[in-house]
Amino acid sequence: MSMFCYQCQETAKGTGCTIKGVCGKVDKVANLQDLMIYTLKGIAILQKKGLDVGIKFTKANHFMLNGLFMTITNANFDDTAFVKKIKEGIELREEIKKELIEKKVDLSELHDAATFVINNDSELLAKSESIGVGVLATENEDVRSLRELIIYGVKGMAAYAEHALNLGKENEEIYDFIVKALIATLDDTLTADDLVALTLETGKFGVDVMAMLDAANTGAYGNPEITEVNIGVRNNPAILISGHDLKDLEELLEQTKDTGVDVYTHGEMLPAHYYPFFKKYSNFVGNYGNAWWKQNEEFETFNGPILFTTNCIIPPKDSYKDRVYTTGATGYPGFIHVKEREDGKAKDFSEIIAHAKKLPAPKEIETGKIVGGFAHAQVFALADKVVEAVKSGAIKKFFVMAGCDGRMKSRNYYTEFAEKLPKDTVILTAGCAKYKYNKLNLGDIGGIPRVLDAGQCNDSYSLAVIALKLKEVFELNDVNELPIAYNIAWYEQKAVIVLLALLHLGVKNIHLGPTLPGFLSPNVAKVLVENFGIAGIGTVDEDIKMFLE
Repeated sequence: MSMFCYQCQETAKGTGCTIKGVCGKVDKVANLQDLMIYTLKGIAILQKKGLDVGIKFTKANHFMLNGLFMTITNANFDDTAFVKKIKEGIELREEIKKELIEKKVDLSELHDAATFVINNDSELLAKSESIGVGVLATENEDVRSLRELIIYGVKGMAAYAEHALNLGKENEEIYDFIVKALIATLDDTLTADDLVALTLETGKFGVDVMAMLDAANTGAYGNPEITEVNIGVRNNPAILISGHDLKDLEELLEQTKDTGVDVYTHGEMLPAHYYPFFKKYSNFVGNYGNAWWKQNEEFETFNGPILFTTNCIIPPKDSYKDRVYTTGATGYPGFIHVKEREDGKAKDFSEIIAHAKKLPAPKEIETGKIVGGFAHAQVFALADKVVEAVKSGAIKKFFVMAGCDGRMKSRNYYTEFAEKLPKDTVILTAGCAKYKYNKLNLGDIGGIPRVLDAGQCNDSYSLAVIALKLKEVFELNDVNELPIAYNIAWYEQKAVIVLLALLHLGVKNIHLGPTLPGFLSPNVAKVLVENFGIAGIGTVDEDIKMFLE
């Protein structure tokens, strides 16, 4: 075994990648990611020492967010980026130690994560390959499962917190919880019951971080509104922006306006079109393509440069790899990386803009429009109409089909499920799972589209807010009394924090597919089934019958 990773839905045989990641990451990168997490745990230990005596290390909080984000599935495949980041982490760790010692803080007994020494790159790689810093370092299967469930939730939390931070929003309580959670995964005195409680607490802070990001996005760009998004092309050179970070999009649009270069969204960037702020840019043309996993064919036909702002990268074809750029937590060997903001200035996208001007316009692969923008504020504006449709029986049931898309053919289940749902049902969606059905002609109910897209994966928060509002409107005691069923697709760690957030809010009987996570041990899975009604998926016809009963 040269590596071990089972953090995503597509992990090999549903149990773990041991030679090379299904995502494409090599063993070296996988092991460096393990060491990255281990290094962050060491920083967390020292951050807690500081917090105990009233000292906060802001730089450490921001470093932990970015370091966690880099290890999310399909975010960063660049071993040199991880080597650099780990070295920076060790330097930061030692800076914190020095300050704590000056403040007379007792550092006599520290975990190896806060003390290990690396003298050169070969020692760093040897440490990264040690079983002592990887997932399997925890021998007890159930404890390991819960530790990893918490870590994956915290990774998703960090991703959303970094997006909010880019827009000037942060929450010290979220930072403090990340510190607590990272340290807890090193604590051998904690029982499985202790870790179950911490898992649910992770969900609580998942709600908090998504609420913070929602406030950051709407505060900067306005509340999403019902919008028709063009999926055709114009005859201008163009840049395709993928990922999730709206601040990067804002700066790119500002720098491309009046240059003759168009900007198209890809994947999870589609919901940017719903925000009023971005509609002022005449070169913000539409959305190109589908979910992340189809990029190998769609990036070829796009012709122009592609900018990744966050995860969703897959190993590229030679035909287009020389025109892919990364920024933020993302990276891939050979891709040009756009540097971070310095001194409050915007990122410099001049190189990618100049590149775009030299390339032909995108090739049209489809035409038409898709409709979205049904975040909580927009749905509340339609509340009377929705409530009346429910009371009259025009809408019998809502199906939350949020989450992720992926490569497995088994995910065609979600397309078939959407097609076969009765005409008196409405799909509530967020995340790239929408691409399985958002271009189907499913019609409407009294003017209410049967697919209501709230936005990105983090906008699953909107779906929770909508459910809680409906509970209030219908004067129910329990959110589970609503005519809402949850049939959610997952792929990576941001979906994990969304799931934990829903569990914290009391939502039960969530069906998760296309397979249950490989990191859930049988006993941990049993706890989720017995306490929360978590279940997998079956056949489309059987599941629809079960949900409607």
